[in-house]
Amino acid sequence: MNHIRTFMMMAALVAVCGLAGIAMGGFEGLILALLFAVVTNAVAFWKSDSLALKAHGAQEVTVQTAPELVELVHVLAERAGLPPPRVFVAPSPQPNAFATGRNPEKSAVAVTTGLVELLSKEELAGVIAHELAHIKSRDTLTMTIAATFAGAISSLANFTLFFGQSRNRGNPLMNILFLFLGPLAAAIIQMAISRSREYEADRVGSEIAGNPLWLASALEKIQLATQRIPNERARWRPATAHLFIINPLSGGRMDGLFTTHPRTENRVAALIALAEKMGIRIGQMQSPVQKPLQPRTTGPWG
Repeated sequence: MNHIRTFMMMAALVAVCGLAGIAMGGFEGLILALLFAVVTNAVAFWKSDSLALKAHGAQEVTVQTAPELVELVHVLAERAGLPPPRVFVAPSPQPNAFATGRNPEKSAVAVTTGLVELLSKEELAGVIAHELAHIKSRDTLTMTIAATFAGAISSLANFTLFFGQSRNRGNPLMNILFLFLGPLAAAIIQMAISRSREYEADRVGSEIAGNPLWLASALEKIQLATQRIPNERARWRPATAHLFIINPLSGGRMDGLFTTHPRTENRVAALIALAEKMGIRIGQMQSPVQKPLQPRTTGPWG
């Protein structure tokens, strides 16, 4: 299903670019726009993960520089049956996290400095397991490509508005239309992939970590923090908001159709119900796992 969605997004980008090219310069504009679409598709498929990480200033960490964090990611990846992903830290006081990569072998998990500072080790495990669930289900390819496409379409719309008016003054309606269609297309791309996948990643991630209450507690803390602590890089790059476990721009306050995330309250309720099915009571923050999450005597940064 994710491969079908990815193909549909690539086809949609070609169609939007084609229409933009016609609006800007007829047949010549169409050829240039289609070349832009081909290049964007290639970059999105091969480089969308690194672009997403760079967009948020994420730096890779290792066992030498962040032993506690990297070991936790590797333990959870082993439980999930995944190769260990690369681990990145983004310099943001807002607690949040996202995963990226076109396949499990080329995957990465990124957490913000605020996340590590705010959460307990169990809560951090719940969040990382959620991101590993995205990697396991291969959501990350679609998610990161969507971010690249959303930014490309928005840029194309703005370019069409200004360049098209100078080259095609006889058809201003087409240019004005693209002023609204560009952001709308970007929003539709994000909405198409952003709803049920979070509930499924919550469920699978809870099974990986061993206790749904860890993630439930983390989501509540992150939700409150996103409403108080801004993420400046996300504000400048709203097309990447759907990558995060909680919307860094709004905290997922609305549960209507036009949101990138379900309501946090609904996600927490689903996690509590899952914990009850697993025989874990509210307030029980320990769960039997194959490899216990034993705390080190040092902090998360070694």
